[in-house]
Amino acid sequence: MSEEKKDQVKSTFSKYADAYATSQTHATGNDLTTLVNWLNPDPNDVGLDLATGGGHVVKSLAPHLSLLYATDLTREMLQNTSTYLTQFPNVQFVVADAENIPFLNDTFTIVTCRIAAHHFPNPEKFIQEAVRVLKPGGRFLLIDNVSPDDKMLAQFMNTFEEMRDPSHANALSIEQWKELLTRNGLAPVKEEVNKKTLSFSPWVNRTLEDSSQIEAVVKYFNAASPAARDYFEIVIEQNAVESFSLDQWMVMCSKLLPTPVEN
Repeated sequence: MSEEKKDQVKSTFSKYADAYATSQTHATGNDLTTLVNWLNPDPNDVGLDLATGGGHVVKSLAPHLSLLYATDLTREMLQNTSTYLTQFPNVQFVVADAENIPFLNDTFTIVTCRIAAHHFPNPEKFIQEAVRVLKPGGRFLLIDNVSPDDKMLAQFMNTFEEMRDPSHANALSIEQWKELLTRNGLAPVKEEVNKKTLSFSPWVNRTLEDSSQIEAVVKYFNAASPAARDYFEIVIEQNAVESFSLDQWMVMCSKLLPTPVEN
């Protein structure tokens, strides 16, 4: 199942590479400014951006670092993104699986991943790999759409996400993410959660072209329970879905230092 999901990721993002590079949803947002402020990078830092997609984190971080590796599972996506980032000679592009990172232990002082982890079929493997390549005391920053704690609402969200994009794996809740982070040696330092409002048409058309598939997503939103309509702030006018909102969580963690061995 994992390999099948990763093949779907490659298929989706190779086909719509430019749509993500130019997507205003991904290119804008206060989180990009906050990311730089929280990480407080300097030229001594060496960074790694996992699942870089359209390279929006790279554009924010690259001016502050001596060296930054931008990685993505999809070669076509990375190739396309690199054409938008030629002004940064300190950025290296590497095709890489976020669940199997091709770098040595304790290599980076900063590791980031923004709006991508919900595509990873094995999120704990991703966290373990991020921790492995991060130096002790290094900073790990994760931004992603998160599901509600309520299981019915979480199922509703993950269903419409996969209907719209078959490469979607699972949006975890904040509680689930925190458990993975702390279990694998990351200590949360700062966090915030914000509602992110999405215009429905650009969102659904970014990954779907078939009108019947789009109509199925529209019908799914129209059939939403009152609780789902309220939580996701779904706006529907004459059966046309105008917009909805998701929770986006941002957390910065520090990799715990090794525990000294007593003699």
